[in-house]
Amino acid sequence: MNYQSAVFEMSAGKANQLPLSDLPEIVFSGKSNVGKSSLINKLLNRKSIARVSATPGKTTTINFFKMKDARFVDLPGYGYAKVSNVEKQRWSELIEGYFSSGRNIKLVIEILDIRHEPTAEDFDMINYLIEKDLPFMVVCTKKDKLNKTQLSERVKAFHELFDENDIDFICFSSSNGEGVEELKKYLENAAQN
Repeated sequence: MNYQSAVFEMSAGKANQLPLSDLPEIVFSGKSNVGKSSLINKLLNRKSIARVSATPGKTTTINFFKMKDARFVDLPGYGYAKVSNVEKQRWSELIEGYFSSGRNIKLVIEILDIRHEPTAEDFDMINYLIEKDLPFMVVCTKKDKLNKTQLSERVKAFHELFDENDIDFICFSSSNGEGVEELKKYLENAAQN
């Protein structure tokens, strides 16, 4: 996968604005403020190709990043309480429209913050991906925020959650790059299949 060729392609606020699905797509999903944009920036080795905000709920559109051989798709974060019900409904319709439009989805990266238990919304998304038979894996971000003992405990807890359902997960840090090369192997395998 040619990460250096990545450019911001477009944002879509409605399902009818989605670009043609002419490349393999890697989708990034997760709660608001879980580190989706930081993860994309780290993978693409750019400081701000995907906009990062300390304020949850800033990404309100589906953002597309095009490379020569694949496309990254950054979904709006879910679970942010300070958004109107109308806006939550629009996001829901947008995301459902994306997933049900027959796109060339090769892998969904479901992003969780390793410091916290997955929320009901996280499990809803994981169950949705299972029901839709979409290929996915979990990436646990912010591993650098924990000491070794805390990290070991959280990794054990995540293994207990995901091993019984045979869900792959890796730990990741956008600050120091831990997990980048491992994640790139998953992405490249997915894009080629």
